[in-house]
Amino acid sequence: MRIFMSRSTPARLVGARIGVFGCFATAGFVVGAWAGGLPALDERLDLGPGGLGTCLLLAAVGGLVAMTFAGTLCDRYSSRVLLMFAGPLACLALLGPGLAHSRLWLYALAGVYGLGVGVMEIAMNANSVEVETRYGRPIVSAFHGLWSAGGALGGAIMSLGLGAAIDARYLLAGTAVGTALVYGAFVYLLLPPPSSTAKDSSGQDVFDRSRRVSPVLIMVFGLVAFASFISEGAAVDWAAVHARRVLDVALAHAPIAYVVFGVAMTVIRFAGDPIRARIGPSRMLLFSGCLAAGGYGLIVGAGWYGSFVVACIGWAISGVGLATVVPVVFSTVGAAGESVGKSLSLVTAFGSTGILAGPAVVGFLAEATSLSIALLAPGLLAVLIAFVGPAAVRRLSERHDTMRVPAEVT
Repeated sequence: MRIFMSRSTPARLVGARIGVFGCFATAGFVVGAWAGGLPALDERLDLGPGGLGTCLLLAAVGGLVAMTFAGTLCDRYSSRVLLMFAGPLACLALLGPGLAHSRLWLYALAGVYGLGVGVMEIAMNANSVEVETRYGRPIVSAFHGLWSAGGALGGAIMSLGLGAAIDARYLLAGTAVGTALVYGAFVYLLLPPPSSTAKDSSGQDVFDRSRRVSPVLIMVFGLVAFASFISEGAAVDWAAVHARRVLDVALAHAPIAYVVFGVAMTVIRFAGDPIRARIGPSRMLLFSGCLAAGGYGLIVGAGWYGSFVVACIGWAISGVGLATVVPVVFSTVGAAGESVGKSLSLVTAFGSTGILAGPAVVGFLAEATSLSIALLAPGLLAVLIAFVGPAAVRRLSERHDTMRVPAEVT
């Protein structure tokens, strides 16, 4: 992973990139700590599957609600200003679910936690697009790689802490306060609001306020994000279950199916930017969709042949394919015109709806048919990514020059 471009790269821009890396990693750490603390939270409040599901649903709904207004706030006050407040507050919101003493309080505070994370995610992605636009080459995918790595680290530290018999409430409280301080330090490095006078080497505006992305194209890119998140959510929630129920793998070994998916996705996110720079976003989405669809094909086939090894290969290929879809969509939409925050809010809302609906849809299909057949659905949606994504990118590129290199950074 390269952080520095060249000797001609302004130090302020290099620092801003480091700041975005830190924000993504810290945000991922917070989400990983929250996920890692759920079993202890379940046990302390005796939630059961229904209560825990309600808690997760309210957190997700809070995130979706935040996305309806976070983008407008970004465009009005800038993503950096919003992150100065929303970032540390989102980290501190982890105190609520961690210290809740009743189900009612937990449900209310889970919604607040979701709101905080939703605002932080939109502002963070908007700022990452601003930094990439000034760099003049793809760098967004690596940010998402740091988010994934931060999430894994947060979950691992929670696991180690609980294994050392540390009360989950203390772990979550320490994480909330510590990450709020760290996040605030990284926000300080971020770029100021984009200057309307920033020029590229040809004398054109880097942030041309007259450029607009049509609502139809925004919806199409949202559909691509929706398909990607459903396919990713199917892996998160059903990979281990598929290994256990369909392939009859031992309970201790079943999680390996998701692990190979997660590792493949994280690795490719770090490698995705140079690949996109070489082949372009259109072909990147084409190859990504085809790989994800092929991976799901292997997974379904593994169910017929009863091969766990083939299934793991399929999950790994799907992880490779899906790794860069969302970064490419965010980068393309964000760099194409004004109102970056609002555009990203709409696309992210589409995608998050996929995360909410996807696992449930797979479950209903599996109940009506079988889990192997149900997993054909995310595979078919990956085909949609391969066909619709490149067409949308080409359409957008016909109207806008999406990547420009500024002569200076103000």
